[in-house]
Amino acid sequence: MSGPFNQPIDAAEVPRFAGQASFMRLPVASTAEGLDIALVGIPWDGGTTNRAGARHGPREVRSQSSLMRRVHHVSGTEPYSIANIADVGDLSVNPIDLMDGLRRIEAGMAEIVAAGAIPLSVGGDHLTTLPVLRAVARTRPVGLIHFDAHSDTNDTYFGGNPYTHGTPFRRAIEEGLLDPSRIVQIGIRGSVYDPGEHDWARQQGVRVIYMEEFVARGAIDVMAEARAIAGDHPTYVTFDIDSIDPSMAPGTGTPEVGGFTTREAQQMIRLLDGVNIVGADVVEVAPPFDLAGMTALAGATMMFELLCVLAKQVSDRRQT
Repeated sequence: MSGPFNQPIDAAEVPRFAGQASFMRLPVASTAEGLDIALVGIPWDGGTTNRAGARHGPREVRSQSSLMRRVHHVSGTEPYSIANIADVGDLSVNPIDLMDGLRRIEAGMAEIVAAGAIPLSVGGDHLTTLPVLRAVARTRPVGLIHFDAHSDTNDTYFGGNPYTHGTPFRRAIEEGLLDPSRIVQIGIRGSVYDPGEHDWARQQGVRVIYMEEFVARGAIDVMAEARAIAGDHPTYVTFDIDSIDPSMAPGTGTPEVGGFTTREAQQMIRLLDGVNIVGADVVEVAPPFDLAGMTALAGATMMFELLCVLAKQVSDRRQT
């Protein structure tokens, strides 16, 4: 069924490998005006501390998203029939000036928010989420549901630099962008720099769910807690691809073994239904380290899962 909204190119008419690459093969729009959901790339990895390459993530996720079809096979959601969605291109970035890069991302995202669209972005390293939050949470703090191997609440790196992909959520809490009592981090694992590395986050009220706890409890129970923490207040969702085990998503800058399966990740995103989501992202897809496009495909798949949840949210609100 096709609605009055933007529609993806039909793969039965134009092969998936042909035509202009765009997220989900949707039309490319110059602005977010008139859109319910804006799909946007942030090709920037100025906060990466080791293996760079996430700046190339949006382009490869666009390519792999051609494999997404119209209808979600579990929920039956047809996102393009119930919400107006388009690819609004990439935000302006500066690959050689970190602070200017942050300013450009915030300004570009602020235009999307001002247009009334919900942003669903693809990074880029995880520092991109900080300027996005500066735009999304400009008028009030929001909650956060955070899927990741790393807490990203460290303080500084390399002689006091406060802006890296390991620090965005500490800065966001300090800037009043996030309500720490409504933050849940799921899948945290791996070796750490210091025994108390996560103490600061917990002291602020952040709920840190390590992978071992996730395994013991299961996705349904953990996501019930996540939804309770978020409540019915505005919440941002951020999905770091390194939350997935590197056997299934090797193309990322900071891989950690022992992660989610792609199936577990899909299940958790589906269980976001009912959360008041004001924006979402998929970050840290680094194509230079990928194999056969499998990480970019995982990123595109998680993006589609998020898109279906967001589209249903838009549709539900229209009907109330």
